[in-house]
Order: sequence, then structure tokens, then C-alpha cells
Amino acid sequence: QFLRVTKQYLPHVARLCLISTFLEDGIRMWFQWSEQRDYIDGTWNCGYFLASIFVFINLFGQLSGCILVLSRNFVQYACFGLFGIIALQTIAYSILWDLKFLMR
Repeated sequence: QFLRVTKQYLPHVARLCLISTFLEDGIRMWFQWSEQRDYIDGTWNCGYFLASIFVFINLFGQLSGCILVLSRNFVQYACFGLFGIIALQTIAYSILWDLKFLMR
């Protein structure tokens, strides 16, 4: 009986669980905009403008991908976009060479 009642909500909860990391990271970027921008500028020495564009691309890409997945619109494109964000962050934050982070 429990499954019969919750059956209609389970797909939404499952999608929310799958995109929760992207949602959290996008919200954190919104509230820590200057810290993220300063980190990218300090790491890559690219200036505030390019660092701001990078943070905006990350923020917009993650939040729009999450919204599209949750609303079940263009899910395949949203997943490709979120995968692109992962690739972009891997390069920008030098995650690829941090073995400890990758193992975690």
C-alpha cells in the first residue's frame, strides 16, 4: 500500500537524488560568487572578466541542467550539458591530477 501511494512521487525523488550534487554546487556558486571568481583568477591568472564568465557558465549550466532534468524537458541534452560541466571543472580546478580527490 505504501508503494501504491508513493509510486507517483518516486521518479521525481530519484531525479532529485541524481542531480543533487549539481544543484548544491550551483547554489553554492551563487552564494560564493566572488570566492569562486577569485580562485579561478588566482589559479589561471586570467583576470576577473574571464573568471566571472567561467563561474557564470558553471552556475548557469548546472542550474539549467538541473531544472531541465527535474521538469523532464530535453533530458538527454541536459545530461550532456552536465557532463560537459564535469569535464570543464575537471580541467579548470585541476582535479584530473589530484589522485586523492579522484579516489575519494
